[in-house]
Amino acid sequence: MNDLTVVVRAFGAEVIEGPDKGARATSIEGRLTVGTADDATLRLTDTTVSRYHLELEAAVDGVVLRDLGSTNGTAIGTMMVREGRLTETAVLKLGRSKVQITLDGARATLPLSSSVSYGALLGASAAMRQVYATLARAAPTTASVLILGESGTGKELAARAVHQESERAARPFEVVDCGGLPPTLIESELFGHERGAFTGATGDREGAFERADGGTIFLDELGELPLDVQPKLLRALGESEVRRVGGRRSKKVDVRVVAATNRDLRREVNAGRFRADLYYRLAVIQVRMPALRERLEDLEVLVPELVKRICAERRVAPGVSVPEEFVEMLGQHTWPGNVRELRNYLEQYVILEVTPPFATDVGADEGGGEGALVRGLEALPLRAAKAELTDRFERWYLSRLLADTRGNVAEAARRAGVDRGTVFRSMRRIGLRDPDDR
Repeated sequence: MNDLTVVVRAFGAEVIEGPDKGARATSIEGRLTVGTADDATLRLTDTTVSRYHLELEAAVDGVVLRDLGSTNGTAIGTMMVREGRLTETAVLKLGRSKVQITLDGARATLPLSSSVSYGALLGASAAMRQVYATLARAAPTTASVLILGESGTGKELAARAVHQESERAARPFEVVDCGGLPPTLIESELFGHERGAFTGATGDREGAFERADGGTIFLDELGELPLDVQPKLLRALGESEVRRVGGRRSKKVDVRVVAATNRDLRREVNAGRFRADLYYRLAVIQVRMPALRERLEDLEVLVPELVKRICAERRVAPGVSVPEEFVEMLGQHTWPGNVRELRNYLEQYVILEVTPPFATDVGADEGGGEGALVRGLEALPLRAAKAELTDRFERWYLSRLLADTRGNVAEAARRAGVDRGTVFRSMRRIGLRDPDDR
């Protein structure tokens, strides 16, 4: 399956000033991290450098530099840099250290899958086929997998594919949404509880780890896991046993863990919001799901297949037309909600048989000063018009809010002044979030 490769630039890093002068590292599969963490590619001892200080990633036209929320920042000369692109040798200042990044003519090859799909994931782009190759290598093992990417990029589909291609496929696949549960209930959802453990605990209840025994547990939105629950999760992973809330005895469990987050957990570690040891435990194999805007060439594969699936699921007569110019038009949109937004858009297209406006266009003024929010409502009875306007406004409001926060539901909830659960319920009700397409 992994009989193809893609060539990326190789680059090196050397400390030329500071406590670690002379230390060197070379990029691995097009990436290199600098910091004091045990798993940093270039590991430093300089106490003014953060655990995960910066990351470098090969790109077609250079090397992308990203500061990972470090305490003292990253500078090139007198300029502080959060993100940038290096096209030639450069010297970076990190705390008391200076690191020279050298871009030479060396190249590295990355394995690609020859398939255009993996499980329910679709796409023939090099970015997706690299994902398939990594998932295919990870699936037969028992190693923990951490899936990274923006909301709507297919992280849950990737997790299900890992489970389905493993020896545990016939066993349970349990999903825990760490961002959709109140902090007071997440521990009970993970580990279960005994009767009387807290108010409302009227009986014994198995947690997700017990229910997933022999199978896989998928920890979605892991970055939202409360800090006080993290050591309990770490203990469960390290000892392969769980203890229910209010319980006295532990129970052995055999569970493979796949986790996903739209946050960069290295930044969360630097900020003290996520335990470094838990990150090490979960990030044995990392998979980055590309945003849809980074693989627009996949629309040619995605759109017809998604339309076909929608017709089957919504009981619409097959054969809905997908003209080439329609697909080209979709390629002009940035898709901040990624494949989830695309699917929602196509669902409207299939059912309504019209080309709907993009979420970011809804509410824009049109001819005569009328907005898309109210257009056509005059033909409805008052009560129906009110209900329709509420739905349209809620869709527009949440779409804009999620676009502004790049799909971060927790941040969207904070800006809206409500809890995450309220946002999740609204998204599901109006079709902005499909629980089966994460």
